Amino acid sequence: MRRRKFIGLVTGAAVGWPLALHAQRPAMPVIGYLGGATLEVMRSEIMRSLLAAFRRGLSDAGFTEGRNLAIEYRWAEGHNDRLPALAADLVSRGAAAIVVVGSTPGALAAKAATQTIPIVFLVGTDPVQVGLVTSLARPGGNITGITVLNVELIGKSLEVMHNLMPPATTIAVLLNPANVPQTANERVIVQDTASALSAHIVILNAGNPSEVESAFANLASERVGALVVSGENFFLTQRDRLIELAAYHAVPTIYAFRDYAAAGGLMSYGSDIAGANHDVGVITGRILKGEKTVDLPVQQVTKVELVINLKTAKALGLSIPLPLLGRADEVIE
Repeated sequence: MRRRKFIGLVTGAAVGWPLALHAQRPAMPVIGYLGGATLEVMRSEIMRSLLAAFRRGLSDAGFTEGRNLAIEYRWAEGHNDRLPALAADLVSRGAAAIVVVGSTPGALAAKAATQTIPIVFLVGTDPVQVGLVTSLARPGGNITGITVLNVELIGKSLEVMHNLMPPATTIAVLLNPANVPQTANERVIVQDTASALSAHIVILNAGNPSEVESAFANLASERVGALVVSGENFFLTQRDRLIELAAYHAVPTIYAFRDYAAAGGLMSYGSDIAGANHDVGVITGRILKGEKTVDLPVQQVTKVELVINLKTAKALGLSIPLPLLGRADEVIE
C-alpha cells in the first residue's frame, strides 16, 4: 500500500502518518478520522494503542485499513480553532463517514460541517447537554456514538482523594480549559463535590505540554497535597509526563483511566477507554454496511473500575486504607 504525508490544511505542516489513497481503489470506502492531537501525541504509545483498538473494531465489523477501507487522518495540532476547517475538508473530499474520538469540540465541528455524512463520536461529556444529539436513545440527524463517564466521575475521584488524605489537605484538580464544554461541566461538579465534602480545592488549568509543567510547578506554592486529573483526552495523551511529574513532586494523584495506574500512576477511576475506541470502530463498520445513524442509539459506557498501584503508594510513603483496597477492581503490586 502506498503511503504519503498529509500536508495540514491550516498549518501547512507535514504530518507523518500513513494515509491510504482512495484514488488507488475507487471502490474502496474512505472515512475521515478527526482529532485534536499534536504530532508528538499522534506518535505516542497511548495514541497508537487507542488507534489500534479502533482498527480492531473496524476489523470485527469486516473492514481493514488498506484492504477494503481507506482512512484520511486530520489533526488539529492541539489548536481546537482549526477543527472546523479540518472537518470541512473531510466533507469536501466526500468521506463516507467521519469519526471523532476524544474531542467534544471536534465532534461539534464535524456536526456543523455536514448534515448528511454519518458522524461517529467518542466523548467524555453528556452529548445531549453539549448539543451533539437530541437524546441518547434517538440521537437524530446524521450523528451517533459513545459517551464515557469522564465528567460525571471527576467528583467521585475527588471524593476518593479526600477520604484518602488528611482532612486539611488541599487537593488540586487539573482541567483543560481548551475543551470548553467538558471543562465547564467538570468545574460545576468539582465545586459542588468540594462544597459537600468541605474539601479545600485548587483548580489548575493546562491545555498544552508547557502548561502541564507550569501547573505542577504551582503545586508547591499552593501547598497541594493531592491531585485529581481530568479524564479529558489531552491529559491521556500526556500520560507518561503526568506520572513523571507526580512522582517528582511526590503528590498522590488519581487519574481517569487504567492506563495511568498500569504505567505507574497511583490510582485510576474510570471507564475502559480502549474498549470504547474498539466499539467506535464497530459502529463505524456497521454504518459502512448500510445501517443509519438514526437507528443507532448513543451507547453509554457505565462500567467503571478502580485500580490502585501499591508500588507507587509505597514509593510515596502512603498507606492505602483496607476499605479502599477492598473496593478496588484491580490492585497492582
